[in-house]
Amino acid sequence: MKIHLFDKDQKTESYAAGQAVFREGDSGDCMFAVVSGSVDIIIEGRTLETVVEGGVFGEMALVEDRPRLGMAVARTDAELIRIDRKRFLFLVQQTPFFSLQLMAIMSERLRRMNKRL
Repeated sequence: MKIHLFDKDQKTESYAAGQAVFREGDSGDCMFAVVSGSVDIIIEGRTLETVVEGGVFGEMALVEDRPRLGMAVARTDAELIRIDRKRFLFLVQQTPFFSLQLMAIMSERLRRMNKRL
């Protein structure tokens, strides 16, 4: 599922293939939206998901205000938008559809994990 929460004028961050976006234990003070490329989400050495253009990741640590449980590594060269806590709270308060999209993404991820068990 893709989420639409950025516009083309927002500043992006560039990550080279193989570069870590964040590591396990890092502060969960932001989430990311993938503008281009792809990012692997890795927990305990296993790639659980590859997030592609239009996807988001890192939201769990931001929602819970806890350190990262895993790491995110650019699978390909990637352009990302960082969404800090202030912007996140604005989106939640001012854009109810954003919250519904985010819940749907988290639910979809949980269903995929359950199927693996």
